[in-house]
Amino acid sequence: MNNLQTVETQVSLEIYGLKNVTAHWNLSPEKLQQITVDKKMGKETKNGTLSINTGKFTGRSPQDRFIVKDDYTADKVWWGKTNKPVSTENFNKLKNEVTKYLSGKELYVRDGYVCAEPEFRTNIRTVTELPWSNLFVYNMFLRPSEKELENFSEDWLILCAPGYVCPDPAAYGIRQGNFSIINFTDKIALVGGSAYTGEMKKGIFSALNLILPVEKNVLPMHCSANVGKKGDTAIFFGLSGTGKTTLSADPDRKLIGDDEHGWTADNTIFNFEGGCYAKVIDLTEEKEPDIFRAIRPGALLENVVFNADGDPDYLDSSITQNTRVSYPIYHIDNIQETLYANNPKNIFFLTCDAFGVLPPVSKLTPGQAAYHFISGYTAKVAGTEAGITEPVPSFSACFGEPFMPLHPAKYGEMLSKKMQEAGVNVWLINTGWSAGPYGVGSRIKLKYTRAMITAILNGELDHVDYEQNPIFGLFMPKYCPGVPTEMLDPMNTWLQKGAYIGKAIQLAHSFHLNFEKFAHQATQQIIEGGPLIDEHHHLEEHI
Repeated sequence: MNNLQTVETQVSLEIYGLKNVTAHWNLSPEKLQQITVDKKMGKETKNGTLSINTGKFTGRSPQDRFIVKDDYTADKVWWGKTNKPVSTENFNKLKNEVTKYLSGKELYVRDGYVCAEPEFRTNIRTVTELPWSNLFVYNMFLRPSEKELENFSEDWLILCAPGYVCPDPAAYGIRQGNFSIINFTDKIALVGGSAYTGEMKKGIFSALNLILPVEKNVLPMHCSANVGKKGDTAIFFGLSGTGKTTLSADPDRKLIGDDEHGWTADNTIFNFEGGCYAKVIDLTEEKEPDIFRAIRPGALLENVVFNADGDPDYLDSSITQNTRVSYPIYHIDNIQETLYANNPKNIFFLTCDAFGVLPPVSKLTPGQAAYHFISGYTAKVAGTEAGITEPVPSFSACFGEPFMPLHPAKYGEMLSKKMQEAGVNVWLINTGWSAGPYGVGSRIKLKYTRAMITAILNGELDHVDYEQNPIFGLFMPKYCPGVPTEMLDPMNTWLQKGAYIGKAIQLAHSFHLNFEKFAHQATQQIIEGGPLIDEHHHLEEHI
């Protein structure tokens, strides 16, 4: 880097309050990897992939995520457990501390953008303290051409300072030394005290989840998406462990993206990102060939343990269960080049029901679709504590509550409206248990789930008969090619019908309890989309 460039960069970074810094702009992945290894901040696997450790934080810290409460956000944001306020004054004080901390240091600057659909493109400038944080941003955001970099001006700024820990959190209105704060008026995402890279990614995702619906009439979605040879797009929602990445990877369809998308007024589905951030715990080439093969030079492994031979041991969770890899999307072969497509035809809500009571596949009405979208249900398998064998229901609104600044009913209503306008079919797919709960029944085979999704995408469930589940009100097909017919109604698979009914009513009650906090902002149609009965109703009325 010649002196002229260094002077220019110093001048340009001073506008952010960063003084006397040595700034490295838009370095190549190879160069960032080399610096990381030279500074002993990471090591390379046998095949040359960079592997790092994120330190104290190996996941996001949702309790330390804040939104600046000001004129723009005060009446828009759904304030509460997920969206905690911090004052403009405290944000400015913290930002000054962070810029003071970063001043005089060697920093890494990356210019990129989010939103693949050109109309919604949002430029992001990221300033990081660590070289490998910058590699993560290269992988995850979209990459401008050399020409686009010449006159780049950012819409949003990320300042990432893992080494800055706030010494007096109470004085700044935060909980502890680390923080992730979004300022919608200044358009800044401020990350301090945590080196976990996902804080940067999800900070920008959270920002888009407010800006796009409020200002652009675009529905932001925490989902994967792919497109078929006939141009039909499918969308997959699901919490961690439900099969979102696995089921959207289909050799007959092109991947649009695996995690964050927008749905426009003219029915374009576009990826927000330029890469993937996949879990690698228990990873094998057989189970997840696309992810396994994407782990090559340019990718970034996080918190993975190595075996004696120096190879990654993906079974080892001694650092964290949340071991990860980020890689640019071009590391996957079967990609939709533009990262957007039209014509959404099918939406899949994936849930891993460890109670074994939801049907493996059911078709949802618009009201049911909005209800299940707002609920965002899956069940976690117990076993974290000795002696606990019962599954635990888990609800995350819109299948991504930690990143949703608006009230979930707003996203639910948008989804309902878009579904009806586009004539989309919505399906609930249970990738969890059948013939009993976890410990009694068995996990539904992946080949059966794939057969259900293929049948839906091929239109083969458009003309079969359906019956209604008496407890959840869901419409279950009586026939699906490639799937044993007796599986399609979960009650048939249980040895004791009474045990099924008892367990199903228990889960239905959990749905009702969870939905109470949304009910006052939901329409009657959405409320009626919930389970037909809970513990207070008699089953005889519905059978």
